[in-house]
Amino acid sequence: MQQSALANQDFGGTRQKDGIGFSDEGSQQFMTFTLGAEEFGIDIMMVREIKGWTQTTAIPNAPPYVLGVINLRGVVVPIFDLRVRFGRAATETSAMHAVIIVSTDAKTVGLLVDRVSDIVPVRKEAIRAVPEAATPLDDNFLEGLVTCEDRMITLISLPRLLAVRSPAAAQALATV
Repeated sequence: MQQSALANQDFGGTRQKDGIGFSDEGSQQFMTFTLGAEEFGIDIMMVREIKGWTQTTAIPNAPPYVLGVINLRGVVVPIFDLRVRFGRAATETSAMHAVIIVSTDAKTVGLLVDRVSDIVPVRKEAIRAVPEAATPLDDNFLEGLVTCEDRMITLISLPRLLAVRSPAAAQALATV
């Protein structure tokens, strides 16, 4: 995995540009990944590992975004198809896809993504709010938006993303 080109530059002694740059006490690091042409970021402190795509074992009655489970060194980990979780068509998986293993509190899941991109340090004041009209109230897992050079990175709140919305989904994931 490559570090961001921005992370390797000195921006006039402040070592940052537009809130993106070197990590310090006022910044947070995000691992970025792509789904199609869009770029997303998650808090790097919640990332446990990155692995290539492997076939999953299906779980009956699981929510549509749960592809199944994998055995990761003795731990059964559900794999979420982020395209489906974001309300899009299902991913046609291939060896080119990556799975980001993340943990929040007692939950460990894998996130199926197209490609892992970068590690980007972001100053907290550079994070912009997501317009309210852009997301449904019952599925608001976006943390904010960051502009990085000529691209926009959508930051994801993993605790809200992994929150179970329906009793059937909760029961299916509880058996994992």
